[in-house]
Amino acid sequence: MRTVVVILLVAALGGSASAARHVDPSEPTTDASRAGTLTSPPAPLASPLRVVRDFAPPQNRYGRGHRGVDLAAGPGAEVRVSAPGVVLWAGPLAGRGVVSVRHGALRSTFEPVSARVSAGDEVAAGTVIGVLQPGHPGCPAEACLHWGLRSDDRYFDPFLLLGASVRLLPRGR
Repeated sequence: MRTVVVILLVAALGGSASAARHVDPSEPTTDASRAGTLTSPPAPLASPLRVVRDFAPPQNRYGRGHRGVDLAAGPGAEVRVSAPGVVLWAGPLAGRGVVSVRHGALRSTFEPVSARVSAGDEVAAGTVIGVLQPGHPGCPAEACLHWGLRSDDRYFDPFLLLGASVRLLPRGR
């Protein structure tokens, strides 16, 4: 059922479902092809996007994986929301700045971010929600944005919001 919801959301946002490619986390890449046209919907950081660690869904609820995408940028880079929604959280969480936005059944997260929005704010696609802070663990650049997307306890490739790629796995994997 959740897969159907996500596919319908992709269609509503004008995207497509396609296989995600592997990104070697030891080699930063500029990946404009994954980001599609960065004018609509907007990417969370200015282009070109540099993917330094790709989405790797966990095999089970508590399994290992990378529940988002890490994008390299300079500290202070503006962070934008890619789809309209309502801010659920904006502030420190577990020692780092986090912004979480609900988009219907989906929720996107951004960290480490110094928030420029507050919980309850309605945001349009492209709204600056904060600025990037340094200090993301394992980041090979000055600063990295960890950008995540989930529905309930299931994680998705956040590039789904840009209409780029999504990796749908059969249940039980």
